[in-house]
Amino acid sequence: MHEPLPEYDRVELYEQAHDFIEQYYTELGKEDEIEDRLDEIEDEIARRGHYDHTTVELKHGAKMAWRNSNRCIGRLFWQRLNVLDRRDCETAREVHEACCEHLERARNGGDIVPLLTVFKPMIDGEQQVRLWNYELLRYAGYQTDDGVVGDPDEVALTDYCRSRGWEGDGTRFDIQPHVIQIRDREPELFDVPESAIGEVPLSHPEYDWFAELGLRWYDVPVVANMRMELGGIQYTAAPFSGWYVSTEIGSRNLADEDRYDMLPTIAEQLGLETDRDRNLWKDEALLVLNRAVLHSFDEAGVRIVDHHKVTDQFQQFERNENAAGRDVTGDRDWLLPPMSSATTHVFENQYDNRIERPNFFYQPDPEPIEERRTDISR
Repeated sequence: MHEPLPEYDRVELYEQAHDFIEQYYTELGKEDEIEDRLDEIEDEIARRGHYDHTTVELKHGAKMAWRNSNRCIGRLFWQRLNVLDRRDCETAREVHEACCEHLERARNGGDIVPLLTVFKPMIDGEQQVRLWNYELLRYAGYQTDDGVVGDPDEVALTDYCRSRGWEGDGTRFDIQPHVIQIRDREPELFDVPESAIGEVPLSHPEYDWFAELGLRWYDVPVVANMRMELGGIQYTAAPFSGWYVSTEIGSRNLADEDRYDMLPTIAEQLGLETDRDRNLWKDEALLVLNRAVLHSFDEAGVRIVDHHKVTDQFQQFERNENAAGRDVTGDRDWLLPPMSSATTHVFENQYDNRIERPNFFYQPDPEPIEERRTDISR
């Protein structure tokens, strides 16, 4: 879903706006308002070179963007998306405070709700707001002589933050600061307050030793580094969150060799031989880790879904879209769960991976982060 940032001229921008407005107003049964709204937009683009979405256009457009997100398995709930319009934020601190509000509102006491917060879009090709964080909550990664302490995926951003004077505690689970850039100014760093942080300590329903591993994970996944394209307008800061699928934590974040790589440790605790894969030690350890994630989130009262349930929900999404006369697009490599894939209907299906708009797109890392990633990989 990486796409180069489109550079629409005024004619192309109007064409994109036309497609969006026509689809949006038709979906809501307001066809009689299309012509007047398009006249307004055409006038705005002629005078200013861009146009502004109304709040209702922004809110429904964000839902459409989620519905069109090919990699997302949780799209059944697209109509329940809550949208906070924070295009009024002018400073990095105001953006940070809105991000903290997002975390608290999305958490909802553990009964997590889907939420998107949208900040100022690009104007005349100039970025107004950019969040450098991959997610609003993520653990730092410290490069040491003995390897990485924390999340290896975050070493580059952590290194940048430390170069700017930030120092974490050096543990495996230090929450990174928010790194926020306004236009072309130097980014500002803000520590995330305790009130905005929720974490779940991990334990297992059968193995007491699991809690002694000291593992934990944050409760709300808020993707912050994507841009939302809506009717040709580029929102380069639009953090978006739902709730976790358990395998995101148990089969990827904590299990991947280039992340926390916990499978060998768990296998050792289980007394499994790890010198050959044929005995399926990785599979046994993976199951134990995923059971621990589900058990722990349930014990903490935090909403989470397992990979079987979420694929069933996706099947219902497919039925709903077909009933609405819309094709279902999808990236099968991402829709397949990272464990027990063959037990789900997704395994037997093929999906059209064409990109529909509105949609979300990953953005390249800011240059200082990309340079650090390059240095680390050498």
